[in-house]
Amino acid sequence: MLERIHLTVIREVDRQGSLTAAADVLCLTQSALSHTIKKIEAQLGTPIWTREGRSLRLTQAGHYLLVLANRLLPQLEHAEQIMQQYALGQRGTLRIGMECHPCYQWLLKVVAPYLTSWPDVDVDVKQKFQFGGIKALLGYEIDLLVTPDPLYQPGLLFEPVFDYEQVLVVSQTHHLAALTFVTPQQLAEETLITYPVAIERLDIYQQFFLPANCTPKQHKTIETTDIMLQMVASGRGVAALPRWLVAEYADKMGIRPVRLGQDGIAKQIFLGVRETDGDINYLKAFVELARQHKQ
Repeated sequence: MLERIHLTVIREVDRQGSLTAAADVLCLTQSALSHTIKKIEAQLGTPIWTREGRSLRLTQAGHYLLVLANRLLPQLEHAEQIMQQYALGQRGTLRIGMECHPCYQWLLKVVAPYLTSWPDVDVDVKQKFQFGGIKALLGYEIDLLVTPDPLYQPGLLFEPVFDYEQVLVVSQTHHLAALTFVTPQQLAEETLITYPVAIERLDIYQQFFLPANCTPKQHKTIETTDIMLQMVASGRGVAALPRWLVAEYADKMGIRPVRLGQDGIAKQIFLGVRETDGDINYLKAFVELARQHKQ
C-alpha cells in the first residue's frame, strides 16, 4: 500500500541528491533510510531506484511516484497548515444571522475592517433567519446572531454590543414632528409601517401600544429600510426605528425622530454565540470589533 512516507522519502532523496543528505533532512540515519528504501520497494513490489555506484537513479516506476509526490505532498502540507489555522481560530467562514432589520447598515461598518484584519476568514450574512435565529444558532446553521431580543438558553452566550433608543419616525411636515414625545393615543389614527415581523416581536406594540390598550389605525409591512423611510418621508405613514438609523437618513430624506412615550424605549443590540465557540479567535475578534463600532 502506498503511504505518504513513501512519497516523502522519494521526494527528499531526489531533492538532496544523496542518501546522506536526505537522511539528515528526514532526521534518520543513513542505514535507517536505506532500510526504509528497501521496505518501500518490498511493499510496492517493484524497484524504485537502481544503484549507480554510490548514487541512486529512479526507475520508471520511481519517476511516476516522484511526479505524484511533487503534486500531492504540497497539497497535503497546505491542508495541514489550513487545519492548524482552523484549530487556532485563524481561518473559517463566519456565518452571521440577522434578527435586526435596520442593523444591516451597522453590520457593514463592522465587516469591512474585519475582512481586512482577518484575510483568511470569510463572512456570510444570512437574513432568512429573521426572528428564528436562536434555532439556527443552536442548529449550527449560523455562528453568530445579531439580535435586539436575546432568548437565553443553555449553551448560548449573548454579548451586549451597544445601546440605542427606539423612536417614532415621521416626515418633517407631519403634525407630530414638533413634539418632544408622543403617546399611544396620538397614533391611533396613524398608519404604522413596520418590517414583516410578528406583532409579538415588535417593540412598538409590546412596549408602547399594547400596555396602553391601543393600536394604530392601519398596519403595513415593508421589507426594505430605504423604501420604508421613503414612505414615511412622503407622508404615507409612520415607523419605529433606532434613533441612530433615523439620524443617518434625516437630512437627506426629510424625516424626524420623536420619542415614544415620555421615557422612551431603550434597547440593546446583542451578539449571540454558542458557548462551545467562545474560544474561536476570529469569532472573538468580530465581537470585540463590533463593540468598537457603536452607533
